[in-house]
Amino acid sequence: MDPNPLNELFSAAGPLARAFDGYCERREQIEMAQAVQAAIRDARTVVLEAGTGVGKTAAYLVPALIEGGKVIVSTGTKALQDQLFHRDLPAVRDALGVPVKVALLKGRSNYLCWHHLDRTNQDATLLGSKQEVRDLGLINRFAPLSAHGDKAECPTVPEHAAIWARVTSTRENCLGSDCPRFADCFVVKARREAQDADVVVVNHHLFFADLMLREEGVPELLPNAQTIVFDEAHQLPDTATLFFGESVSTAQVLDLVRDTLAIGQAQARDAAQWNELLAPVERAARDLSLCFGPQMQRTALPQLGDDHLLRPTVDLLQEALYALREVLDHQSERGPDLANLLRRTEQLIQRLAAWGAPERAHEPELCWVDVGSHGVQLHRTPISVADVFRRQRLGLGAQTSTRATAQDAPDSTAEDASHAAEMVQAFAATDEGDPADDGSDDLQALMAGGDGDGDGAKHPGHAAADAEADEDEDTATPPRRAWVFTSATLAVKNDFSHFTEALGLEDAECAAWSSPYDYPAQAMLYVPQGLPLPSDAGHTEAVVDAALPLIRANRGRTFVLCTSLRAVARAADRLKQIFQEAGDPFPVLQQGDAPRPTLLDDFRRAGNAVLVGSHSFWEGIDVKGDALTLVVIDKLPFAPPDDPVLAKRLELLGQSGGNPFMQHQVPQAIIALKQGAGRLIRSETDHGVLMICDTRLIDKPYGRRIWQSLPPMKRTRSQDEVVAFLETL
Repeated sequence: MDPNPLNELFSAAGPLARAFDGYCERREQIEMAQAVQAAIRDARTVVLEAGTGVGKTAAYLVPALIEGGKVIVSTGTKALQDQLFHRDLPAVRDALGVPVKVALLKGRSNYLCWHHLDRTNQDATLLGSKQEVRDLGLINRFAPLSAHGDKAECPTVPEHAAIWARVTSTRENCLGSDCPRFADCFVVKARREAQDADVVVVNHHLFFADLMLREEGVPELLPNAQTIVFDEAHQLPDTATLFFGESVSTAQVLDLVRDTLAIGQAQARDAAQWNELLAPVERAARDLSLCFGPQMQRTALPQLGDDHLLRPTVDLLQEALYALREVLDHQSERGPDLANLLRRTEQLIQRLAAWGAPERAHEPELCWVDVGSHGVQLHRTPISVADVFRRQRLGLGAQTSTRATAQDAPDSTAEDASHAAEMVQAFAATDEGDPADDGSDDLQALMAGGDGDGDGAKHPGHAAADAEADEDEDTATPPRRAWVFTSATLAVKNDFSHFTEALGLEDAECAAWSSPYDYPAQAMLYVPQGLPLPSDAGHTEAVVDAALPLIRANRGRTFVLCTSLRAVARAADRLKQIFQEAGDPFPVLQQGDAPRPTLLDDFRRAGNAVLVGSHSFWEGIDVKGDALTLVVIDKLPFAPPDDPVLAKRLELLGQSGGNPFMQHQVPQAIIALKQGAGRLIRSETDHGVLMICDTRLIDKPYGRRIWQSLPPMKRTRSQDEVVAFLETL
């Protein structure tokens, strides 16, 4: 075989062609695979855009598997993660005949927790409904039969059922190695399997949770990897911002109240009048919502003013938590559950104090409030994650992290270091994996600079050892590691700067391959005439009315993609009303009526349905063939104007002399629009119409830049031409 076998592997006579029905050799796929292989061999960073149909999954899996070394593949969602692990990866591995071991690793909330299941069975009288009681019985039957404890493998209890919150752990309430069921822990078993695997499939949230010490990943996992691949990488800036920030929510406080009441009464009944002790905490948490009106809102802290009710209410919450901490401090030695409650209380106190502290000018941040239907969240969010992510990627260690340092949060360092050491010991003691290797010290040092999210019990002696590791980190050689960022939507007319600048990837090599599909023959872009502006109160109704002739000509088979949940509700209601009055046979499926997989199954099965959805249906959806031949987009997907973090970014960009709208908002909208447009043509034989109901695409100067970034479909503004095209499909 050729020393570089990629051409042969991807050829029409190669193993991939023999393994996959309908396989065809694609120049774009081979070139992308070669770029990935070169990055792995030279330990470089590459950013690769691959249009729909290039076959990017195989283009990064094949070189990653044949080059060897440990590989982490991170996907955008758990659904894509499952698809990659259960379908794509085994198929490519078997086609190549490469003997690699693969593992799937999810966040801890996806795994049944034996300890919390035991506690829930003991306190079953506290369950909120008969449905929870029934679901608990089903889980009790599932648990002893399950090898992995993954709630997705329990088909009798839906993944979003309320009972799962009671029988799974979180980073706050996990007892770590102090747990009485630690030896049976499904999370630890999954992490051990990942530790021993050649290829580990995670999702972006889990990757960043591991990176930022949220105890959702494996301590040695990241240092061991020679290749890290991010699929659906366009999601990373938002995900990184989430995990490099801090937040406190009323839900976290109320969960602490619930758990403290149950554990306190069961394990330390004599220590306090628990109801009286917890009442001020619960009252202050609920009063946070009363500081605002009934409308959901997102507001920057400086906008609230010094006399806003939120400030004294936060002070009252802190005072109530101080009183709770004092009691728990005297009871924590009575058991690991009580010790964990003390840690959780201290973490909430620290985060509330950090939220109200002055923002650091050298690292721009924003303190803001998110008021929703489920309570209040207090956020402290970095305006840019480029510097911190660059440091992590280049292996520059935790000493320059933007996270809270030991000086910022003195109670947290020993705790995080302790948990790192405990987890390393747990892995080293297993038969499945090797003892902790040289890479483990790097992440232990990183953990020692964390923010107090560690789950393990306090063993301060470990802090000194990890402080030494942190000093060694200063002079350590950065690890040789390839970073591959790929998606169908990363560039704006082959300009990657919007993405690379957001993540500090200025050193990356960038390349793009267009879709091999014949868009001018397969698809049509239609922008109707005479529509009101998106800001008009009747815009959604006008969109539905303009789409009706196309939906009828197309015999249903339509996605209506909206930019807000309010527009989803209005569009679905109008469609249902019109179809009912006219006797049209098209079922309307609305986001929220059922889980997304169920809605998609119903859509495919119906053959003439109209599905109305928001952001969760703009990407990660693959409906091939005649089932979907019309995609209607209500407006250009500019980020909502009430996003305080975006407003701060735009303000800083303007202050530095940039053009916030053209440099940030337009590129962001283009990438989102390309995702939505990508739902239409999914194979060489697909045909259809993309209808964009926003006249700014034509009337505004920036509109040209937007539509030129879309696939080269035939363009028209004639309804008759579009209807005639749809009637042929």
